[in-house]
Amino acid sequence: MTTAESDNTFCVERETVIHASATEVFSRLDNFHRWVDWSPWEGIDENMQRTYSGPDAGVGAVYAWDGNRKAGKGEMRITSVVAPTSVKIDLAFLKPFKSRSDVTFTLAPSGDTTHVTWTMIGPKTLMSRIMGVFMSMDKIVGRDFEKGLAQLKTMSEAPTV
Repeated sequence: MTTAESDNTFCVERETVIHASATEVFSRLDNFHRWVDWSPWEGIDENMQRTYSGPDAGVGAVYAWDGNRKAGKGEMRITSVVAPTSVKIDLAFLKPFKSRSDVTFTLAPSGDTTHVTWTMIGPKTLMSRIMGVFMSMDKIVGRDFEKGLAQLKTMSEAPTV
């Protein structure tokens, strides 16, 4: 686990090793339609509205959601892909407060395993500074990253039928 925060930015990072090929893991990251299988935020609002636009996968793919207070409202757009080693995403939250972050998944294949690092970096907004008095961004989303990586690991290591 690595986290770094400065006066102006926050950084949250988690990593895991998955016993699957980088190609298998990558296919679950660069296609937002596949995020429902592993994302730690799926299920927090059963009535959440999801929309997809652009290509199904890769640069330009967009996933938007609008849910209850806990799920919020926002959009993710894939901005860069280097198959099968990285996916970069522009993440914009609109509710419960506005914020924008850069998300990167880095995959490092090694034999029959893949080392996956999930990083989110963003500017500290007025709201995040106020929240930071009580809880850091790492405490807010770090456990979600851990849960998501564990679910990504489970899905990627599951035998295909």
